Amino acid sequence: MSSSPFSGAACKQPGVAAAIKQHLQGIKQPTPAAYPETINLPFNRKALPEGFVLYPAPQPAPDSDSHWLLLQGGNLVLIESENGLALPEGAAPDWVTPDRKPLHFASLNGRPVCALSVPAAQPLPPGLAAEPFNAFQERIPANIMTMAGIAKHLLHWQQVGRFCSRCGGQLAQLPDSWGKRCAACSTEQYPPIHPCAIVLIRHKDQLLLIRKPEWPRGRYSLVAGFLDVGESLEECAIREAREETGVTIKNVQYVASQAWPFPSQLMVGFVAEYASGDIQIDGVEIDDARWFTLGHLPDLPARRSIARFLIDSVNG
Repeated sequence: MSSSPFSGAACKQPGVAAAIKQHLQGIKQPTPAAYPETINLPFNRKALPEGFVLYPAPQPAPDSDSHWLLLQGGNLVLIESENGLALPEGAAPDWVTPDRKPLHFASLNGRPVCALSVPAAQPLPPGLAAEPFNAFQERIPANIMTMAGIAKHLLHWQQVGRFCSRCGGQLAQLPDSWGKRCAACSTEQYPPIHPCAIVLIRHKDQLLLIRKPEWPRGRYSLVAGFLDVGESLEECAIREAREETGVTIKNVQYVASQAWPFPSQLMVGFVAEYASGDIQIDGVEIDDARWFTLGHLPDLPARRSIARFLIDSVNG
């Protein structure tokens, strides 16, 4: 079987893109960010470990030792040692609630890779740690995080994809796809992917950044939001900028995208220029928005995110 990370997913065979060069008028060529090619940002398939194969459909539970992606709410359960964090390996964990079924969805160097949802209140055995999946600190290696992202998305689909959205009938797994077919009306449905626009807004040597109340104190990021009915991604970026900050933007240009499995988003990144308007926030969804001068920026998102990639691309 091929060891390509792109193997085994019908209709999802993207070519390997060359490095995307960032160029904004009046800005010098930036220094490379932590992930110099947008295609290998964590959660994108290019960041998967060598030897990882995603199966085209779920497989029977393995009868051999496996790699385990244990998801507990917003955490990934990992082995913690002086050498860092690593995936649990071996037989199915016997400490997890027995009614939980593992999802055998991939292999790594010929060994099964399984995902399992762990109840939030489930105590962890000694030696295991629940690391926040979307932590601002980057302790989880990018390749493990990317495998866990796929696991999280597919486990979410297994949970929400049980009944037909058309007639309410029972959905049955297709034999050669992650999709499912309704036993009553034969409608086929597939794992959902929800596109979001995220936009870096620039005015001269300043960036417009926002803060949400649930973020760590002092942490700022970019305007972002879900695509609405009947709008393009560029229109989404313009609308979200206006709704979240009160400003109008122009010259919206696509940069890159990133799979964002929380649980099933696709972040589509843009850069844009300020056009007009004063900052106005609702004080509920957004509790602060302000202009920051390049070179004097606040605490920013983790480098694994496309938000940070966009900021770094103009702050080199």
